[in-house]
This record gives sequence, structure tokens and C-alpha cells, in this order.
Amino acid sequence: MLLKRIISFKKTNYVGMNLKLKFFKLAILSLAITSVPCAYAITPAQPNKILHVAYEAPDDGFDMVKTTNFYSANIAEAIFEPLLKYDYLARPLQLVPNTVESLPKVEQDGKVYIFKIKPGIYFTNDPAFKGKRRELVAEDYVYTIKRILDPKNRAPSVSFIDGKLQGADVVVAQAKKTGKFDYAAPIAGLKAIDRYTLQFTLTRQDFNFPYILAYIAFGGVAKEVVDYYGDRIGMHPVGTGPYMLSKYVPRSKVELVANPDYRGFVWNFKSTGTPWDNQLVKEMSGKKMPQVGKVVVSIIEEEQSRWLAFQSGQLDFDKLTANAVPQALDGNQLKASFKKRGIKHYPNKDPEITYTMMNMRDPVIGGFSLEKIALRRAITLSYNQKESIQQAYKSQAVRSQMFIPEGVNGYNPKYKSSVGYNPLLANKLLDYYGYKKAADGYRTLPNGKPLILKINTENSSASVIHSELWKKI
Repeated sequence: MLLKRIISFKKTNYVGMNLKLKFFKLAILSLAITSVPCAYAITPAQPNKILHVAYEAPDDGFDMVKTTNFYSANIAEAIFEPLLKYDYLARPLQLVPNTVESLPKVEQDGKVYIFKIKPGIYFTNDPAFKGKRRELVAEDYVYTIKRILDPKNRAPSVSFIDGKLQGADVVVAQAKKTGKFDYAAPIAGLKAIDRYTLQFTLTRQDFNFPYILAYIAFGGVAKEVVDYYGDRIGMHPVGTGPYMLSKYVPRSKVELVANPDYRGFVWNFKSTGTPWDNQLVKEMSGKKMPQVGKVVVSIIEEEQSRWLAFQSGQLDFDKLTANAVPQALDGNQLKASFKKRGIKHYPNKDPEITYTMMNMRDPVIGGFSLEKIALRRAITLSYNQKESIQQAYKSQAVRSQMFIPEGVNGYNPKYKSSVGYNPLLANKLLDYYGYKKAADGYRTLPNGKPLILKINTENSSASVIHSELWKKI
């Protein structure tokens, strides 16, 4: 799979009934980040504040070493804590300390990173700890990363650190040879210097390494918990974050309650200058976080069902789907009938890229001969992105010019893609490389056989529309 065609950069609308929830900037997509509140004893979260949201697809459990499921990650970010996190409002994205005292000390020109863990951070109480209070220490991060390196776990996130840590390759190679990873084996590039000091030594300079450590798969996990639950660890996540799992019905419902021992923080993020951010800062600055006592996540895969659940008051906010746009908006403004019900509309660009991948092993479109390259280019030039945005997303998306979305480091607002809708050029390419039209008007392969393209799509209304658009090319 090589050639990728960027279709759109989604423009997401959020609607909310509960005016007290206006501070949730990323709505469903940021359930676990810095604006999601928490609970009881130490923290100011109030048990009677219950947030009801829905996910459009199920999670895959919460052992984040073994999955990259988007919805699992959203929930896991409320439970586990990586060393670093992102400033909630800063754009471009900016790292800030999470469980560490400060950003890492950098030595040897980007090859060594030293972190100091904050003392006094504790895991939530769990039978795995046998009644003892368990503090988060540097060794927990060493263990977590060794789990990622362990070939038995087949961690998708291992690619982030593959070949980066000095000495890790030797331990991994031995594990592949013996069938067992030696967690006691020292790794030169991964050391707990003392109880709270963690040092990474890389094989080469890498100033992007701290960004990797902000990913949820690198959230601290206690060895006792993994040993206690074994293969069931994905259903029993135990972390140090603002929430803990209280109920889990796979593919149906997830309930989180505030962690009574969570240390909390004061909301003090700076506005980027947008009206939304300005309002958010005005309402939230100085408040001790988190504040919501319970979060109920329902898995509602069908768009219409989610929309009906929101309108009936079963959900506090939701992403406004493309099919619901005509019902809720006049142009880009919320209809008066919705405003009368106390519903608020928050338009926001999501850093989400929709694209199509082409199978380079496919006998029809795969390969690097000139005629195969020409065919893939012609397919790309024949897809009407404007029509796709209008029909599949009801104009609630904008065309993306590159794979790095706006607001993410590396985005270049001046970059313009050389690939666009140009059916005239596409036909010329096909003619030149021998993809002739048969008597029925359809193209043939250079050998005269019918040109048949097979497309795999998702089971959604938007995918049905995309499929119909593909049939037009």
C-alpha cells in the first residue's frame, strides 16, 4: 500500500445540551485530557455531576501496550498517565509535564533524556496491591516500556522506539530466540537511576523522542497489576490518572468514576485568541480540576441512533454527524428551534485525515511499471473531492493539502498538493498507456481484458456515498 490520496480535513460540529459542559473543547474526542473532571476526597470532582457521552465504535480493552484502538485510547487517557502530555489549548501542539517535575533534561545533543518523577503520585487502590498504597516510581515506566519491547505482546507502538534505545535490540533478539523476554535484563538506554529518576539513552540524536513518550501506550503501569490479572489486564486497567474504571460491558458501555486520590491541577491554559478559546479561558481559569464525578460512555454505532439519543437528552453532547447537519444548521448557524432548547453549537476543525490506500500487491493496480503508475495516478485524478465533501460530509469538511493536519507540528499552510480533480488528464494518461475504451464504454487493461477495481469500505453511510462516487470514475 503506497499511493495515498488525501480527501478531506474534517470540520467537526459539536452540540451540547448542558450549559455547564461548555468547557469541553474537544468533546467526545478528548474525554480523558485536561478538561475532563474527577472526584471526591482529595479532588474537587462532585459525585452528582455525571457526564453522558457516546462513541461511534467500540473499544478494544485497555491494555494500551496491545492495542492502538482510538476509543480505547480516549478512555485510557483518563486512567493512565504518560510522563508528558500536551498543553490543552496551545497550537501548534506543545508538550508540558504530566507525572514529571519538568520537561526532560537533554544531554549529549539529543541522545540522553532525564526525567524526574513527582513524588507522591499513587495508583488507584486495587486488590493487586494487597491493601498497600502504591506510589508511581521510575521503575514503573521502565517496566511499561519493556512490555512494549516484549515480542510476546506484539505491541503496535513498538515501532515508535524500535532501534532507538541503546541495548534494547540485544534483549529483544534474545527474547525472540528463547521465547521469553527477560524483564530483569538491564538495558543501557532505559534506566531507573533512583526511585524517581528515569534516564533514556538513544542510539542516535532524536529531538522528537519526548513526543513519543506522551503517547498513552507509555502511561505508567504497575507490574503487580499485570501479574495479578494476567490475560485479563485489558479489562482491569489500574493507573494514576483522574478516573478509574467502575463498569465495563464490552461493545456496550464504559463507566468511569473519579479517582479519589488523584492529585488534581489548576486549569490555567492560555487562549490561542479564538472566540472559543477566549470563552473557555474566561470560564475555566483558576478552577481546580477535575470536577465531574462520573462519566458514562455508551457505544452507539449507528449515527441516527446517536442523534436521537442526544435529542432526547440521553447524551450531554455529541459530534454533529453529516446526516444531522440539515436538521440542525442553517448554513453554519444552529437553528432557532435548537437554541430554544438550550442547545449550543461549537464548530471545530478536527485533525482528522480521510484517505484511500492502494494495494501495491494487487495484480491490477500494484507494481511500479509505467502503466501501473499511470493507472494509479488516473484513479487519483478522477475522484471528485469537492463532490465527496458536499455529499458525504454535507460540506462540513475542507480539503487537506497534506498529510499533516493544521495545528500539528510540520503543517505548512503554504503547501499545495499537486493532485487534484482532473478527469481530462486522467483520460489522457489511460489512453497513452493502453487502457482503451471497449465497446461498452468501460476501460480495458493493456492486454484487452476488462479493467475491474475492487474496493473495501467501512460499514457506514458516509462509506456508501464514497462507494457511489468511486463508481463514477
